[in-house]
Amino acid sequence: MLAIMKKNTFVTLMFTASMSFNTHADTLGLALGSYDIDGSHSAADFRLDYEYGHPVWLENLKPWLGAEATMDGSLWLGGGLLYDWQFADSWHLKPGIGAGYYSRGSSDLDLGHPIEFRSQLEIAKDINSNNSLGLAISHLSNANLDKENPGVEVLNVYWHYHF
Repeated sequence: MLAIMKKNTFVTLMFTASMSFNTHADTLGLALGSYDIDGSHSAADFRLDYEYGHPVWLENLKPWLGAEATMDGSLWLGGGLLYDWQFADSWHLKPGIGAGYYSRGSSDLDLGHPIEFRSQLEIAKDINSNNSLGLAISHLSNANLDKENPGVEVLNVYWHYHF
């Protein structure tokens, strides 16, 4: 009898834990956009971002990891934090900041340092329970880690898959 009670308690705890895990969906984001939207070094920009579903420190504050590549060989790999604020029934505003490694590739645009910070503001609309579309503007800068710090602005359209 005691063994059955222990087994039922274990099953109940595992079910409860799995249900609480599923209330915070991880998100995979794919984006296509324009790198250096206000300059003369424009290139197509591609992104792959992963947002963790479980918040840290504050509700809706989530860690993320990202990879960004341009058609002229620039590469940025990093991560940071974003705040996912659902301000209307199916609308989200997502400001975020992160740091990462940058390689300019064959681009004529030298951002000045291998460490670059990415700040971003995205507005997204839920299409259904698993998908959303967003528009994001972001800025890459080395925050004066080097005397060269031109920065670059990027405009992207995101598709997010929540799982």
